[in-house]
Amino acid sequence: MKKTILTLTAVAALFSAKAQQVAFEEYDLSNGMHVILHKDNSAPVVVTSVMYHVGAKDEQPDRTGMAHFFEHLLFEGTKNIKKGDWFKIVSSNGGRNNANTTDDRTYYYEIFPSNNLELGLWMESERLLHPIIKQEGVDTQNEVVKEEKRLRVDNQPYSRFLENVKKNIFKKHPYKGTTIGKMAHLDAATLDEFLAFNKKFYVPNNATLVVAGDIDVKDAKKLIKEYFGRIPRGKDIARNFPKEEPITKQIDAKAYDPNIQIPAIMQAYRTPSMKTKDSRILDMISTYLSTGKSSVLYKKLVDSKKMSLQAGAINLSQEDYGTYILYALPLGKVSLEDLSKEMDEEIVKLQNDLISERDFQKLQNQFENRFVNSNSSVEGIANSLARYNVLYGDTNLINTEIDIYRSITREDIRNVARKYLNPNQRLVMEYLPESKK
Repeated sequence: MKKTILTLTAVAALFSAKAQQVAFEEYDLSNGMHVILHKDNSAPVVVTSVMYHVGAKDEQPDRTGMAHFFEHLLFEGTKNIKKGDWFKIVSSNGGRNNANTTDDRTYYYEIFPSNNLELGLWMESERLLHPIIKQEGVDTQNEVVKEEKRLRVDNQPYSRFLENVKKNIFKKHPYKGTTIGKMAHLDAATLDEFLAFNKKFYVPNNATLVVAGDIDVKDAKKLIKEYFGRIPRGKDIARNFPKEEPITKQIDAKAYDPNIQIPAIMQAYRTPSMKTKDSRILDMISTYLSTGKSSVLYKKLVDSKKMSLQAGAINLSQEDYGTYILYALPLGKVSLEDLSKEMDEEIVKLQNDLISERDFQKLQNQFENRFVNSNSSVEGIANSLARYNVLYGDTNLINTEIDIYRSITREDIRNVARKYLNPNQRLVMEYLPESKK
């Protein structure tokens, strides 16, 4: 009977996996813009989105913050959209929109009732073809970005930990900076520099357009050609970022935060690109260590030993490198050194022993669930299609990446822990209240 149940479960899982297949069509316009179409008539909604392959790593060292700044600046208006009208047009037509920036890419999107597909395409083509970049708009958005930095960074507890981790483990690669950049760099930038940044990176051949939802594919293609096909191709972008030397000796550092009263201990490792299987195995390790109250670090340090207020692991996977971070906040008079030893103990266990079959199956279930949820809405599908194309170079990972996770074994988890999570390959950083400085 048990074998029958397992067989039926496997069949159900297989059926579920096939049912989750995301159908799409992709092609290039003559100007180099990559186009991805996904038809889903289950709801009268359409997403128009553009992901530009430009992020904080593409900036000049003395002009950081440019990519994030453009996320704001390109809502200022265009030749045919008056200053301040962008959000009014979207909301008055039953839509919503937003944008976000990382070290690797910038993403803009609109979600409209499906009868407004043409409007969404027109607006994104306007952003690309006719942006108005003037000193007045630069000055306005400069104040907006400064306020965002004050709100999200300067006045938020623990908000600078990643900035300090990255500047210690990256010595050459531009990942050593922050996405929001330095305000002094933006203040010093001239209008000509903003215009040059736009001309270099906001070009069709550096962009992927995704149209997803309740569409007629033939009509969508016709509109896309009409609105985007005439935009001139830009110059090819050459990227040659410096490579980091391996970390071979533990780096010890301290960082200070004026917004905290309780210190933290950070252990950080430089890890491989998000495109690698090893990066995905590190995803599993971080989930095993810190996702949920039954996870290893929470159960041990917070629940059982009551040594920590909070503990966890983060796998920040990026296009060129990853950053793997373990952290803990002490409870009472527990020392940061003792917390570090406890975290080390769990890593050594991973390196020496296979995790249990039960824990491994739990991990697989968590990643199956995560995969299904990421493609449960047309908005999520549009984002995934763009991300897999721009950052991984393989749009169909929206359907096949889960197979990579399914192929991971308990031995893989042990081997990757051995390969990357060693004391001589890491930064150990005490993150302290500034008053102790």
